[in-house]
Amino acid sequence: MHSATPDTATRHHQHGRYPRAETVEDFAHNLAVVQQRIAAASQRVGRDPAQVRLLPVSKTIDEARIRLAYQAGCRLLGENKVQEAHHKWEAMQDLEDLQWSVIGHLQTNKAKLVARFASEFQALDSLRLAETLDRRLQHEGRSLDVFVQVNSSDEDSKFGLPPREVGAFLQALPQFTALRVRGLMTLALFSAEAERVRACFVRMRELRDQLRQDAPAGVGLDELSMGMSGDFEIAIEEGATVVRVGQAIFGARALPDSHYWPSAG
Repeated sequence: MHSATPDTATRHHQHGRYPRAETVEDFAHNLAVVQQRIAAASQRVGRDPAQVRLLPVSKTIDEARIRLAYQAGCRLLGENKVQEAHHKWEAMQDLEDLQWSVIGHLQTNKAKLVARFASEFQALDSLRLAETLDRRLQHEGRSLDVFVQVNSSDEDSKFGLPPREVGAFLQALPQFTALRVRGLMTLALFSAEAERVRACFVRMRELRDQLRQDAPAGVGLDELSMGMSGDFEIAIEEGATVVRVGQAIFGARALPDSHYWPSAG
């Protein structure tokens, strides 16, 4: 993947400017705009937009507005906090084809909740968690798509494995037969400087391409989950196959992103 125009800006400075979606029409409009942005970013680097999956992120969004998003076409939603996600899943059992992706850090004592309801987990970052999730999934008679979270920005505040440890981690995962490894996930540096953000995404793509050569049987590395409302176009230019977009679909949240991500401290 070659970088597109070097001056592609991040949109982190625009957080707070996205109007709040209140109707099915608002959600349909916002989804269409994001898909257009996905298509444009893909075309800039000669990619097929169909290679990029949009994951709407509904953290902090109440059930009534999630139901509007569902009516506008959302069938898979991302949540950071597993208890919040589990509560929403329970409340919306009538929407049988609505699925949930847990994208935030997970403590092992909450693995049983993910095993019960999630269709995808994007923050696998320890063998202890892999073992606990696998055991809980076996008990539920389920399997789960998982992404390995990588700390591509080397920030102490971020969860995820250091890039140098990912290879050995992947080699240990085939023993957990209920986990279907699909790829890697990262949170880039939160910065208005596009080139610093882009460097995180380039690092991830290069790591994935390197690890693919020695990945054990059954461990898939086709997916790269990277990019959020502020930077998903840059992520697509650098190879993202999943972008996690909240505010550009639901509208601005009252507090900055950092408030909603569990801290590593």
